[in-house]
Amino acid sequence: MAAYRYCEAVTGLQARNFSYGIRLLPEPKRLAMSALYALARRVDDIGDGELPPERKADQLLRTRDLLDEIRAGEVAEDDTDPIKVALADAARRFPIPLGGFDELIDGVEMDLKGAEYRTYEQLKVYCRCVAGSIGRLSLGVYGCEDPVRGAEYADTLGLALQLTNILRDLREDAVNGRTYLPAEDLARFGCEQGFALARPQAGADFAGLVAFEAARAQQAFAEGLRLLPLLDRRSRACTAAMAGIYHRLLGRIASDPESVLRGRVSLPGWEKAYVALSGLAGGRS
Repeated sequence: MAAYRYCEAVTGLQARNFSYGIRLLPEPKRLAMSALYALARRVDDIGDGELPPERKADQLLRTRDLLDEIRAGEVAEDDTDPIKVALADAARRFPIPLGGFDELIDGVEMDLKGAEYRTYEQLKVYCRCVAGSIGRLSLGVYGCEDPVRGAEYADTLGLALQLTNILRDLREDAVNGRTYLPAEDLARFGCEQGFALARPQAGADFAGLVAFEAARAQQAFAEGLRLLPLLDRRSRACTAAMAGIYHRLLGRIASDPESVLRGRVSLPGWEKAYVALSGLAGGRS
């Protein structure tokens, strides 16, 4: 239980949006989801950290080894890594498709290689790795009355969430030398020079670009939320809460595109709590 508490602490401190949703789950599922998030956070932190690329690659390889240990049932209860212990226990209790973590690592490795995306189809592959994978991992904990359709909807909902993240973080990513939006879209709207400034470049149709990408995300939300009827009530509420927070965030960005160049757009705590409670009551918010 101490290992799970550590994972819950990681989730509460580093994933406010995620934690609002999983609070709605019964304890066994909530703990398992905390373990999932804690390892996902570790993988993301490796990719975003200050270590040289070769050290990052080594740590990602070690994480793949950790997953192999869990799959082989070789994790001792007194292992000194609480995330490993908690996830191993969760994998014994729930049919978690641990290969989703391998896909997440694949996505982080794309970042380390400086991958850029010429087309939307190429970007969707990346989004499947870093976001759709988390949705499919979560289904292993939630349970789903139609696993095949559920996995497809989870992928699409992950795409919606990741597109929202990409729009929210345009400026921050640009400062760090990263561009995720497809090159063909940047060219279409005259935004090839990037987003390192707090104002759009002269002649760029930045508002048009944001509207175009937001419409894509909105379409993905509409398709991905078809997952909800396939889940039990508490899992549906959890998913609706997390998706609802990002959906509202997308609306804020669409209504004021240049806000993403001025700083990170976010929702106040009271609004996140309202969305979570609406999810529990059966709404999509």
